[in-house]
Amino acid sequence: MSKIDFYTNPMSRGQTARWALHEAGAEYVQHILDYPTSMKAPEYLAINPMGKVPAIVHDGKVVTECAAICAYLADVFPEAELQPRADERADYYRWLFFAAGPVESAISNHYMKWEPTEEQQRMAGYGTYDKMVEVLEGCLSDKDFICGGRFTAADIYVGSQIDWGVQFGTLPSNPTFIAYAERLRERPAYQAAKAIDAALIAEAQTPT
Repeated sequence: MSKIDFYTNPMSRGQTARWALHEAGAEYVQHILDYPTSMKAPEYLAINPMGKVPAIVHDGKVVTECAAICAYLADVFPEAELQPRADERADYYRWLFFAAGPVESAISNHYMKWEPTEEQQRMAGYGTYDKMVEVLEGCLSDKDFICGGRFTAADIYVGSQIDWGVQFGTLPSNPTFIAYAERLRERPAYQAAKAIDAALIAEAQTPT
């Protein structure tokens, strides 16, 4: 199987995609882009016209958006057993898309201090930030992982949201979220991927 071209910046959602690559056992070539120049260069805009990372190119096909990358890698590398089994599909797709839609939107808007009015809540897919948190916590209140007792690609994406959220305060540090994040941090693929990005960040911040 051909190697994957992985376009990222260590201080971005590319950390989620790198973790997914490691969980899948994929061979990849990384391309580190910076925000003001290479991420907006014509060469990269031909890959992702949004001018954002991450993106992967595999067998000539482009995949962007972290949730899509996680799901794609699960499909392409079935031996990693990141795909949902028949009885896991409902939870897998439900919470993967919940995190990519309502969770992402609610966190971004809350961070930017925009809260929908009662009337606007009908239009916002998440209703309110507090409601989103309540539902997300409920999803994990009685199980170890999104689909129950087994880790899947949904945990990479949902888990990245929660792991980042409890570390940087975009989600509350309640016992459910903390316990879930701690389980994810024990995974060798998580540790390997994070070590690479941490080293890249340290290198970028070292005075020349």
